[in-house]
Amino acid sequence: MSLDVHPLGSTGLVVTELCMGTSPLASMPRLYGYDVTDDRAIATIEAVLGSDIRFIDTSNGYGEHGEAENRIGRALAAHIGGREDLVLATKVDPDPLTGDFSGKRVLDSYRESLDRLGVDRVPLLYLHDPERIRFEEGVATGGPVEALVRLRDEGRVDHIGVAGGPVDLMDLYLGTGEFEVVLSHNRYTLLDRSAKELFRSARDRGIGVVNAAPYGGGMLAKGADVQAKYGYGERDDGIAEAARAMVAACARYDVPLAAAALQFSLRAPFVDSTVVGMSSPERVEQTVQYVAQEIPDDLWAELETLVPSSEHWLN
Repeated sequence: MSLDVHPLGSTGLVVTELCMGTSPLASMPRLYGYDVTDDRAIATIEAVLGSDIRFIDTSNGYGEHGEAENRIGRALAAHIGGREDLVLATKVDPDPLTGDFSGKRVLDSYRESLDRLGVDRVPLLYLHDPERIRFEEGVATGGPVEALVRLRDEGRVDHIGVAGGPVDLMDLYLGTGEFEVVLSHNRYTLLDRSAKELFRSARDRGIGVVNAAPYGGGMLAKGADVQAKYGYGERDDGIAEAARAMVAACARYDVPLAAAALQFSLRAPFVDSTVVGMSSPERVEQTVQYVAQEIPDDLWAELETLVPSSEHWLN
C-alpha cells in the first residue's frame, strides 16, 4: 500500500504519515524487555528503506554510545539506491556521564550524531526531553535553545523542534517562537488525550506535529494483561481496565487493538506524522498492514466511550 504524505507544519519538509521510531533498535532491555541484535537492527532499517516509510526518528541518547544512530549509519551506508526523499531526524541529549545540557553540549551532541549517522547534516534536529532541566536553564544565555537556534541560523541544520513528554513544558518551549516542530509521546492515544490541545494549538500556529508512541509503550499493542506499564511506567488500574475493555471491543469487530491505536493517531487532523518503534522486519510489514486495516465507524464510537477520565492521563 502507499502511505499518505503530509507537509510538516510550515517547515517545507514533506513526511510520510508513518515514521520509524528507532529507540528499540538501541537494544535497551530495561526499557523494552528484550534485546535487539546488530543484524536484526540493520535488517529492520533495511526493511524500512525498502518500504514506503520515508521518515526516520532517532536520538543521540538511544542506547549506550548512541547505538541506534550507529546502526542507522551502517544501514544507510550499505543501502543500495537513492534516499533523497528520506527525512532523517535526530535529537540532542545531555552528556550521559555528567548530565550537562549546556549549549556546548548541544553542539557536541550534534557532532556525535552526524559522525554516527554518516551524514553531514540532518533536516530536523530536536531538543530532547528538556524536562531533565529547568525551563529557565533551557532558555538561558549559553543554554541549549540558544545553541539550537545557532545551528539553524548558521545553516548547519534546516529546522529545529522540541521533543518531550509533559504537555505544559512543551507549550512553554513553543512559546519561545523558535521551534518549528513539536513531538510528544504517549499523550495522544486511545487511552490518553493529554496532548490534544497542545497539538491543535501547534497546528494553528503552523508548527509541525509529530505524535510518538501511539501504543503507550506497548499496552495498546499487546494488551494490559501482557504489558502492565503505560508510558514506560506503572499506572493505576483505571488505565489497564480501559485497555482491557478496548481489547474486548476490538475483538468483537475482528480488529487488532494495535491497528485501532495506530489509526487513532493517523486520522487526527492535527497530526502530521506518527512515530512507531520498530525492532524487526516483520514488525515493519505488520505496521504498514495496520495502516490499511478496515475499522468500522461503530468501533470508533465504542472506543470513545471507553476513554479513561483525564485524572488517569499523563498530562
